[in-house]
Amino acid sequence: MPIRTEHVRDHDAVASLQRAAFGGDHGVTVAELVDALRSDALSLVFEEDGEVVGHIMFSPALLDAPRRLVPVQTLSPLAVTPPRQGRGIGSALVRAGLEAMDERGVPLVFLEGDPGYYSRLGFTPGADHGFRKPSLRIPDGGFQVVRLSAYEPWMTGTFVYRNAFWDHDCVGLREPVG
Repeated sequence: MPIRTEHVRDHDAVASLQRAAFGGDHGVTVAELVDALRSDALSLVFEEDGEVVGHIMFSPALLDAPRRLVPVQTLSPLAVTPPRQGRGIGSALVRAGLEAMDERGVPLVFLEGDPGYYSRLGFTPGADHGFRKPSLRIPDGGFQVVRLSAYEPWMTGTFVYRNAFWDHDCVGLREPVG
């Protein structure tokens, strides 16, 4: 599988990929978010014919549980270059990342995304498991979680994003202007 850890030499290619996959101003914002999260995130790329065509990032977050704060992870962003979408690259990146998170003892991975896509990769609505979303702007169905082998039933509560997500206004949906 052509999945590997991102290297410094990949940064420009990953930024271009994010801009192309998300488009417009949002693509620029997502590329900036990646830069802000990179220092302690797991960043994986999918390489094909010497070109980075897919990228996924897992970054530390918290679950504010009644017993204590629980270190968890956020899956965001996931992007595949538009000409290669629909070929399983994104799914392969998610599976590889979740396997790495499980091996590292991460109990939970949260995301905002399309339930139709992520449900086939093991994600379920966070509210179904007693998790509260960090913003009312996140659609209920879009707030999703996967429980890994280190998960324990007492781990419930409010998901807390890292500041970079708030700083780049990358939490939930904004109402269209105009």
